[in-house]
Amino acid sequence: MRPLALCRLGIAFLLTFTLFAGPSYAVIRLVPLAGRFSEPVGLFHAGDGSGRLFIVEQAGVVRIWQEGKISTFLDLRDRVTSGGEKGLLGLSFHPTFSKNGRFFVNYTSKTGGLHTVISEWRVNPTRASGHVDRKSERILLTIPQPYANHNGGQIAFGPDGYLYIGMGDGGSANDPHGHGQNRESLLGKMLRIDVNRRGRGKPYGIPPDNPFMETKRSEIWALGLRNPWRFSFDRGSGLLYAGDVGQDAREEIDVIRKGKNYGWNVMEGTICARGMKRCNTHGLTPPIFDYPRSEGTVAIGGYVYRGRAIPMLFGYYIYGDFGNGKIWALRYDGERLQGWSLLLSTGRNISAFGEDEAGEMYVVDYNGTILKIVPQEPK
Repeated sequence: MRPLALCRLGIAFLLTFTLFAGPSYAVIRLVPLAGRFSEPVGLFHAGDGSGRLFIVEQAGVVRIWQEGKISTFLDLRDRVTSGGEKGLLGLSFHPTFSKNGRFFVNYTSKTGGLHTVISEWRVNPTRASGHVDRKSERILLTIPQPYANHNGGQIAFGPDGYLYIGMGDGGSANDPHGHGQNRESLLGKMLRIDVNRRGRGKPYGIPPDNPFMETKRSEIWALGLRNPWRFSFDRGSGLLYAGDVGQDAREEIDVIRKGKNYGWNVMEGTICARGMKRCNTHGLTPPIFDYPRSEGTVAIGGYVYRGRAIPMLFGYYIYGDFGNGKIWALRYDGERLQGWSLLLSTGRNISAFGEDEAGEMYVVDYNGTILKIVPQEPK
């Protein structure tokens, strides 16, 4: 691990951060929830005060976990194409879900060629609580996928009430079609749409302050991403954090901002991509943090911890790696990285993190287990 000394830290911060910087002291442990799941890739809450956790299974099913009991919320296996990096990949509930019953999903389908589908669903108010109206699907957006990988997958509502959609570059290696830097393509981008109104010829609106209104793809909020598999909004600062999966050399953590270009396929993290010694970095925004593949192979974006159970981690961004199962924490003040540290080596295939309504965090193990992050018991 790279030492904290590479950052300029104030003395007070250094004293706080080193409390969990050493391998002899672990600040967290993982407690498995009851039950097993099939290839889970996400965990979300509905913000409706129910305390329910919604677990997304890649094959196309959303399960509800509540007080140790598991039930089925939504089954889309009849329309989802799954396997590898394809499947049911994202879920997000409307900010007023408790009143309107609207929620949204991101999945891959082969009907008419491989493509990403962003669609809206509704809970049937005439049936038992949590029953989804199977006839309610309204497809908002379909995006053709030239290859089977780098589909992105996360969708989330921002503090502004708009829906953000993370799209990978379309797959293969080195972004062969140049989607990441092409402002006329939705691939390799962070998108932002208004699901509460319709636009001209579209089942959704374009927020008027989107930065590329002059292009044909005015949905674009930011560009130059390779595969932003998991992203989240900090419920404290409102900043959008994303883990962008690397290719050969670097894994990166970005803070995504309006109109910014995050470099792919010119840059991979903080270095030139494709083995180039020199590249034109003018106008490109580097990640707030990146790490070499000797330390991990698939960055899994997490959340800024805003819970109450682990005060020491409050305000830290918690993220991990699918390849080696490590969990890290970093501190970012909105302008620069303040420090980072390894929290725990789990040995698990971490496919995602999740948080509940109280801001407590969970680890999603692709092998079927959901684990809650809790404070380490004193010895």
